[in-house]
Order: sequence, then structure tokens, then C-alpha cells
Amino acid sequence: MQYIRGWMNYYWISEYYKPVSGIDEWLRRRIRMCYWKQWRYTRTKVRNLLKLGTFKRQAIYTALSRRGPWHLSRTMATQAGMTNKWLSEQGLISVKDQWVKIHYPATAR
Repeated sequence: MQYIRGWMNYYWISEYYKPVSGIDEWLRRRIRMCYWKQWRYTRTKVRNLLKLGTFKRQAIYTALSRRGPWHLSRTMATQAGMTNKWLSEQGLISVKDQWVKIHYPATAR
């Protein structure tokens, strides 16, 4: 996630916090969509969602859905399986956390 660090280093001057949380949410949804597309087959999607802790019925209905990956990245099954904690374990850096570290360092507290 060097891109996020680089982006934050470039735009750290901004004092306006409101769009930061929206960008963070959008990035997480986009990453969920990428994982969904990477899994490709219905059987793989169900297996991976079950492995991540999603209920069986939700996993099957979501995997069989004809909706697009962008829509399905916001369903209960994908968000329950691919939690924010799981995404951070995969290496995703939170833009909100980076912004807070830059603008409110621990030494100033």
C-alpha cells in the first residue's frame, strides 16, 4: 500500500477531514470488489466467504447473484467476511489513521 502512503505524503497539507473518511470507505469497497473479481467462480466465492465467517445461506445467495462486483462488494455477506480488520491484516492502510497521525502526532498529546 505504498500508493496510499505516497498519496498521504503528497496531500498531508489539507486540514479538511470530511472527505478523508469517504475516501477510506471507497478504498475498502474497491478492495473488496477486487477480491470478489479475483475469486471468479461461484464455488470459490462461497468457499472463501465461508472461510471468512459469513453465514452459509448469505454466502450462497451472494455468490449466485447476478449483480455486478461493485454492488456485491457492499452486501452483508462480503462485509461480514471481509471485515476492516481482515483487510488491514491483508495489508490495507487506513487513510483516516494516516491523516490523524500526520495532523495529530502522539508527541503533541
